[in-house]
Amino acid sequence: MSLESLQSFLADDMLAVDHVIRQSLYSDVVLIRQVSEYIINSGGKRLRPALVLLSAGCFNYSGRAHHELAAVVEFIHTATLLHDDVVDESELRRGRETANALFGNAASVLVGDFLYSRAFQMMVSVDNMEVMRILSDATNTIAEGEVLQLLNCHDPDINEENYLRVIRYKTAKLFEAAGRLGAVIGNGTEEEKDALGRYGMHLGTAFQLIDDVLDYSGDFLKTGKNIGDDLAEGKPTLPLLYAMKHGTPDQATSIRQAIEHGGLTEFQSVLAAIKDTNALQYTREAAQREIQTANSAISCLADSNSKAALLQLAAFAVDRSF
Repeated sequence: MSLESLQSFLADDMLAVDHVIRQSLYSDVVLIRQVSEYIINSGGKRLRPALVLLSAGCFNYSGRAHHELAAVVEFIHTATLLHDDVVDESELRRGRETANALFGNAASVLVGDFLYSRAFQMMVSVDNMEVMRILSDATNTIAEGEVLQLLNCHDPDINEENYLRVIRYKTAKLFEAAGRLGAVIGNGTEEEKDALGRYGMHLGTAFQLIDDVLDYSGDFLKTGKNIGDDLAEGKPTLPLLYAMKHGTPDQATSIRQAIEHGGLTEFQSVLAAIKDTNALQYTREAAQREIQTANSAISCLADSNSKAALLQLAAFAVDRSF
């Protein structure tokens, strides 16, 4: 199942989610509407909302709370993007100007705060304490992950374990919450809730690892990112850590300097080191192991079209080129 097939499978539900998003974005403050609509309409894959819908579908859920919660998850994700782009001083995302480049840093931060607070208003309306606990815990963990990533920037001495910890906190936690939410509103057992939470966590980790790969191998027209953006920001991602550990002393020195100082002056030598050590293949294999664990986690669920779609979503996460 391609991303297009998955989107077709979820088309009616996604239309309902889009309706919730548009209703919930309304504000009397024009700038809030402008920035919110700009980032929401910027071509995201909507994988996190899809995960809420599919996990609920595993239990034949037929209410409307999954649409509300899918929108909540998308708002939380969007708020993190707004804040991330300010912290990273990014100017491009998905091939378009970032909101901070277009509207300024102050507007991006404050609209991000609006989206967070609107998300909490919406989750309260679902009137489920377990839902509120999952999302509040996730939001707090994501914030911790953002701070950890900030601390790790320009630090070439971070190890693989600590790098994966950042991914689990910053990226995978919202995937984990999305998977668990569908099981909660679908009245799944504790085992099924845990299963979908683990699936989401490992899926999210794999998704970020492939993003790390694409930062050194992707096509701008597909990814909307320039090759080496992470290196320019001094981010010690897994391909760099592996290449630094397994490359020659000169290559390790070059990568260390690139991480410490940021920028792209060392880019060609870093890229050569990544190629010589097969660092991208190593990272892809790490992502594939995460997907195998994700798929194993949901083996306890009854067979259904939604479960099949979850397995295909996992395949897309590691096979994608954008």
